[in-house]
Amino acid sequence: MLSMTGYGRAEAQIEGRKWMIEIKSLNHRYVEIITRLPNVLSSLEVDIKKRVGERIFRGRIEISIQADVESGPDNGVQYGLNVPLLRNYHSLLVRIKEELNLKEEIELRTLVRFKEIFIPSETRFDPAVAWGGLQKTLDEAIDALIRMRRVEGEALKKDFLERLDTLTRHLGSAKARAPRTVLEYKQRLQERIRELTDGLEMDPVRLSQEVALLAEKSDVTEEIVRFESHIAQMEKLLQSPEAIGRKLDFLLQEMGREVNTLGSKSNDISIGQDVIELKSELAKLREQAQNVE
Repeated sequence: MLSMTGYGRAEAQIEGRKWMIEIKSLNHRYVEIITRLPNVLSSLEVDIKKRVGERIFRGRIEISIQADVESGPDNGVQYGLNVPLLRNYHSLLVRIKEELNLKEEIELRTLVRFKEIFIPSETRFDPAVAWGGLQKTLDEAIDALIRMRRVEGEALKKDFLERLDTLTRHLGSAKARAPRTVLEYKQRLQERIRELTDGLEMDPVRLSQEVALLAEKSDVTEEIVRFESHIAQMEKLLQSPEAIGRKLDFLLQEMGREVNTLGSKSNDISIGQDVIELKSELAKLREQAQNVE
């Protein structure tokens, strides 16, 4: 069981540069992969998304790849000259000289202080050649991300199982209470009739019909059996190595329908309290399910 939130990072020396890959994942209903790449890697965007999508199946995945251009023996980079900017700097210096009537000459060492006139060139970098090393580094970042997602997933799994125990306890309470509600209704009905008729007894056949009608309307056996089945399915699902987030969403929706019907059928106060607790735990489970891959 994996959480949808996590972070992974990996570094490698590739093609004379030090590359850093960071992957961050956040909650999302489906899978969405966002990349932030340097221009030299734009041709690899599809390959990067495909590789990530083969291992991560739900969440908003943000991938950032950066190169340290100061790394490597020759930085892996060549530089060109921004001639228009150089001419502009020179003309400004000439103007300053004229305005202030300065006699010093404009020297080369003055111009080279303007670092903006030197432009890094990417012509020596071949992304197709670098892709082999980048794949390995990307896999390492994904591995780190999945490890974090798995740790958080185990915590979510523990919370799910504890809440399922709570659901089972309250459902068991309602199940045990349900048969007694009909008997108590029969007793209340008899007492009420005696009060209204000065102690006269109600026709036993008529009384049985009334009790049977209530028993049919308030029978929650079917809802309880289905709810128990959903709990068993969820416990089994939590042991699955697959992505289970969407299946959890579906099961929780079904459990919500059953507990709503259970609450509407029963007029018993004790069962009503169990229904409130069941709804409360289901709301917490639905919130937690939004974090599961």
